[in-house]
Amino acid sequence: MSEHRDVAFLSAGVRCGAWHLTAAHEQLGGRGGRPCVVMAHGFGGTRDTGLLGYAEGFAAAGFDVLLFDYRGFGTSEGAPRQRVSHRHQRADYQAAIATARALPGVDDERIVLWGTSYSGGHVIPVAVDDGRIAAIVSMTPAVDGAAALLALARAHPTTLLPLVAHGLRDATRALLRRPPHHLPVVGVPGSTAMITAPGGFEGYHAIAGDTWRNEVCARVALEVAFNRPTRSAARLRTPVLVQVGEQDAVAPPTAAWRAAKKAGSYAEVRNYPVDHFDVYEGTWQRQLLADQIEFLTAAC
Repeated sequence: MSEHRDVAFLSAGVRCGAWHLTAAHEQLGGRGGRPCVVMAHGFGGTRDTGLLGYAEGFAAAGFDVLLFDYRGFGTSEGAPRQRVSHRHQRADYQAAIATARALPGVDDERIVLWGTSYSGGHVIPVAVDDGRIAAIVSMTPAVDGAAALLALARAHPTTLLPLVAHGLRDATRALLRRPPHHLPVVGVPGSTAMITAPGGFEGYHAIAGDTWRNEVCARVALEVAFNRPTRSAARLRTPVLVQVGEQDAVAPPTAAWRAAKKAGSYAEVRNYPVDHFDVYEGTWQRQLLADQIEFLTAAC
């Protein structure tokens, strides 16, 4: 196992906690240094929740890794706590990229973006805005919030209104400068939570790290529909591996396929007969990681 060193960086003046894993060997090193993978979690996730296995795999393959927590999550500072904001999280990625480029021994032209679920969407517009990213991994990505909400409304028509009501309650409290009103990140089917797909509650808790909390500021229910990374896909000029769970009940696979089609020849799509939380442990984790390393070794 690779050692992970605690580091920190500032995003919009807020301290973000991260782990830096140094490549186990120099086989991928070039005149400019080693490639570095910048990683963060999905919706409401923390860096100690199911991601270290991927990070250690990259380090063993010759990549440096910077694995970080968003503002307000895990060991990072920032208030309010547990606020999921796609705009803030994309800015945190940008700050992490700048930090990775300055790491000793890292080639600043060989930065890789890695994302899963919600962050699997973030990495697309972040790469487009940066313009210098070497490659992207987008695993079981959530690329179209509007499509996800539409699918939820069709499948469970009574679910959406309570989420909106909770979101309005939290937004009102924010205007009044009162403490946030929270919703669970994940709940069992029929409960009021942001994710209620079958198996989601058990899947998320199975990988939960010590810093993970099953709550987010409810205002995110009003913002999800405006998070549409798929709109940036046609402007992508970076090789991207899109790994789609064909049985994904959280991030619609059809939206991921559409985004990949927009990216054209820059996208490589690999499909797997898995659900959303099947990719963090066991056989499928090892398979997706192996495919990622193969793709990134060729791209970098």
